[in-house]
Amino acid sequence: MSLLRHIFSIRSIYVLRFLPYIIPCLLITSCSGDAGQSSKTALQKQHKPRDITDSSKAQPVKIAIKRSTDIEVMDEKNIRFNGKLKRYFSFSEFQSVLGEPDSTKLLSDEEPCTNIFQEPDGSVHPDAKYLYKNGSRFECSQGKVAIDEVKFGNGDFIVFGNVSLSKQTTLAELKKLFPNAAEHIGIMDVAGEGELQVIQLREDKNNISDGHINIFIRNGKLYSLHWWFPC
Repeated sequence: MSLLRHIFSIRSIYVLRFLPYIIPCLLITSCSGDAGQSSKTALQKQHKPRDITDSSKAQPVKIAIKRSTDIEVMDEKNIRFNGKLKRYFSFSEFQSVLGEPDSTKLLSDEEPCTNIFQEPDGSVHPDAKYLYKNGSRFECSQGKVAIDEVKFGNGDFIVFGNVSLSKQTTLAELKKLFPNAAEHIGIMDVAGEGELQVIQLREDKNNISDGHINIFIRNGKLYSLHWWFPC
């Protein structure tokens, strides 16, 4: 028994002697384990796949674009009569492109309620007249000419933008070109012509003009075009 006690005493002495070295080692091992576990956990979180279930079920967003309901404009700047003449030109240009008029009438004899060319005081020049060519009518005053009415039956046509309007143009084509105005298509009793279908267009985007442009249709085809202005 005394021998055993002596051995245990010796072991105790060695344990106490090396205890300051043993504790730090135990602490380092423990910390290393915790650090490794923490790093592993962080790495797992970093590489955790994202849940894309919600995004894959998301429906595409539809944006409704409201179509303008404004009546379409036939701006005179975008018009070429027979592909060459603007709405306003000179009498010499008339002769060069169309030749001599088929007939003429003084405005004073016709007494229209409105006219295109007016004197500063609102009167009409005594020599102002209508020029007629192929059924179409032009107003002429002091060497200036303006288109008043186009009749498409004898071959005259209008290029509007990139579209040619002629006697072959159908009502269906006009509805595609002027969908908003065509929704208000009506019937008008035209002097000397009878009842015709009519589509009315604006002259300018800002509605500065009080007038409008009448497009007349007969038997489903483009028949005539007239710049109308209130008296």
